[in-house]
Parts: sequence; C-alpha cells; structure tokens
Amino acid sequence: MDILALDLGTSSVRGLVLDADAVPRPGALARRKVHLVTGDDGSGVLDGPRYLACLAECLDELAAGGCLRDVELVAISAQWHSVLPLGADGAPLGPVLTWMDTRPEAPAGGAGPVDPDAFHHRTGAWWHRCYWTVRLPWLRERCGSPIARFSGLVEYALGELLDEAPMSVSMASGTGLLDLRRLEWDAEACDLAGVRPEDLPALAPQRWRGRLRTEHAQRWPQLADARWAAPVGDGAASNVGSGCVDTSRAAVTVGTSAAVRLLEAVPAGTELPPLPEQLWRYRVDHEHVVTGAAYSSGGNLFAWAARELRLPQGAELEAALDRAGANLTLHANPRLGGDRPPGVTPAGAGELRGLSFGTTAVDIVAVLMTELCRLVAADLDLLEDGVGNPTEVVLGGGAMAASAWWRGAFADALAPRTVRYQSNPEIGATGAALVALDRIAQAAHVGGIGGRTSGMRRTP
Repeated sequence: MDILALDLGTSSVRGLVLDADAVPRPGALARRKVHLVTGDDGSGVLDGPRYLACLAECLDELAAGGCLRDVELVAISAQWHSVLPLGADGAPLGPVLTWMDTRPEAPAGGAGPVDPDAFHHRTGAWWHRCYWTVRLPWLRERCGSPIARFSGLVEYALGELLDEAPMSVSMASGTGLLDLRRLEWDAEACDLAGVRPEDLPALAPQRWRGRLRTEHAQRWPQLADARWAAPVGDGAASNVGSGCVDTSRAAVTVGTSAAVRLLEAVPAGTELPPLPEQLWRYRVDHEHVVTGAAYSSGGNLFAWAARELRLPQGAELEAALDRAGANLTLHANPRLGGDRPPGVTPAGAGELRGLSFGTTAVDIVAVLMTELCRLVAADLDLLEDGVGNPTEVVLGGGAMAASAWWRGAFADALAPRTVRYQSNPEIGATGAALVALDRIAQAAHVGGIGGRTSGMRRTP
C-alpha cells in the first residue's frame, strides 16, 4: 500500500507518495508555488480557485508519472486559520484570508467572552483577529454579496473533489470555535462569530474516510478507490513528522512562519490540562492535543532579506553569518508580519536599531534571525513550566534545512537543552500520513533525526 500525502501550505502545494511506513518514494513529488498576496494594510490572501488548480496540477503530474497506481490512502496536512466566504452555489465570494492577514478587527462595542480565561481553556484560543470569532463578522461587513456559509481553504478544496468534506476536529480547532474537550462547536464562540452551530461545517467523526467524486475519479482513476483521511492542521502534522509526540520533546518548526509546540495525549471527553495564558492549544485528532506559540516571521523573514538585501549565497552566506553572529551589536524586532495570537502588534512592526555605516546586509539578517530564536526560547520556557519538565528540542522545516547557521543560532538560544535536527524536508506530509495510519506514538522513532546540533557561541 502507498500513501498520497498532500501538504496544503501558504507558499506552496505539494503532493508526494509514501510507502506503507510513511517513507517517501524517490522521485514521487510534485510541487506548485502559490501566490500569497500581501499588502501594507496587513492583508495576506490567496485565490481559492487558483489554489485548487495548483492541487489538481500536482495530482496530474503524479498520475502522469505513474506514481499513484498503488495509492490506497490520502493524508492531508493543511494550513490552520484560513477562511473564505461562499455563496449559495458554493463559489467563493472573495479571497481566502490566511493566518497572515492582520486586518480583521472586532466589531465596535463588542464585549468579547464573558470569562476570557474559561473561554481560552475551552477553545485553546482567544477573541482575536486570527480566529473566526472576529473574522466572520469582519468578512460579513465587507462582503458585497450575501454569504451562504464560511469555509476553510482545505474544506473548500475537498468540497470540490470529494463526495463529502466534513471539517476535521484538527482543522475546526484552528477556527477558535471548537470546544476542545467536548469536540463540538462552542456556543459562546459561535455567538461571538454571529453564527449558529448548525450553520458551520459538519465535524468529521473519528477515523472518517472520504472518496473522490465520480468525475474526478475519471480524471485520476488510480485514486478511484483510495480513502481520504480527515486533514490535520499543519502545525500538528509537523510535530508528528518531527517525532515530537509527547512532552519530553518539543518541535521548533520554521517554514514560511515559525512555531514551537508540545504534543500530548488528551482523549476527547477528558479534562484538558492547564493552559498558560500566553499559549494556544489545538487538536491533532480525537486523542491528542498540541500546545504552543507561533510567529508570523520565519522562512519568510529569510526570503525577504535574501530578496531585498542582496545577500551572498550558499557557503559564502553561511560563512558571513558566522562572522556577523559572533559579535552582534544591532537590536531588532523581527515582527515584520505582526503578531500571531494572543499578540495584537500589526504588520509593519519590524525594527532595527543601532545601525552604522559599518552595518552590512548580513549583520541585519543575522540579528533578525537571532531575535526570532530568542522569542521561541522564551515561549518554550512557558511550555516547559506547563508540563513540569525540561524538553529535548527537534528543529525542522524548510528554513532549518536551508541554513546550518540558523540551526546553530537556535541551539545557542535554547541552551542548555539538547537540540537535534530533523533532516526530512517533508515533515508535515509525513506527519499527516502517520496520523492517518493511527501511528502517532510510533512517530517518536521516526527516521531523520540527527545528533545534537552545536551552537555557535555568539556574544549576546
């Protein structure tokens, strides 16, 4: 049996084929970049139909290469927090708001949750612009056509491809509307969002499986009998793919954005563990939760610097970063894209201080990357306080793969913890496959985790 793993990210759509042990098949990878439109007003949107077309192109490429013939299961890692309004015919009435969009704001005079602490404990979220509690009223005020319903990006895409596409509890938890213990839509959160629970997507039962519509099965006959598993939020999938599946090991993932997370077993219906006020909590599946913090800056920070600062490339850049990072004198705020919840700092809040005529482009990117490491370290302290024990750390994601220097900067910031590196570049897709296979516990022994990452001994 083979597994088709789809990674529906912010900057790209990827499809890859794995064997029955969730190991990638050589050469069975298709990727399409997607165009995230950002603006100085804090916008961060995608075009839903174009995104769906990119997914279809990936499937076409894999099918043409004969990679799908033994696929029996489709697993999906998808970006959390996205939302788009749909008309009565199911067509989008506007672009997809991604996690990066900081424009939504609460209605004037809105009071928020009656008991914010209890709300945070139940939903793992806050009354914040990142969640549907604020996003749905904001979209409703600005949409020029009547909205029949709201959908996440992955639910929109699967709604076009499958016979049915209920929302997984993992994706539902990212809306900020889900009661994480009861696994049902939270009444107070729905009131804040201005929707009734029955107006929201149906929630997928445990071990739900879907199938392609007839017309799509004709386009991709190799997938006609394949079962589609409920999607997993990208952060949760990355933890599993990094081998971080209990509270002894934390995942620090740097892709387009960045995050630090701990995963633990908390079956539906059981009491939720205490949740520090500055951290969020979402569902992996019906049996597990993931707790952590996220940042709008990550690989996009490095990409911005590479594009705008005319950095050297490859080994030359790594050597220059090593020289610059050994004696940092600049001060920086890496929040170019604003804050993720619970912070409310808007996009455009990045800062550099201490510039001189001797400052180089490499100095600038070195201090920005180092300051992000320090933000992660502070939030990992909170995570460890919540579980009562220190952790080992596994670094993962595309940005970590691209820079040994940045891995060393994390090792410095996270010391004295043991810091390792997951070399598998497809941790989200691999993690989603392991969740679909009910092998989360076994993921602690997933391949690709290397030895201890050495620090660079930088001067603070």
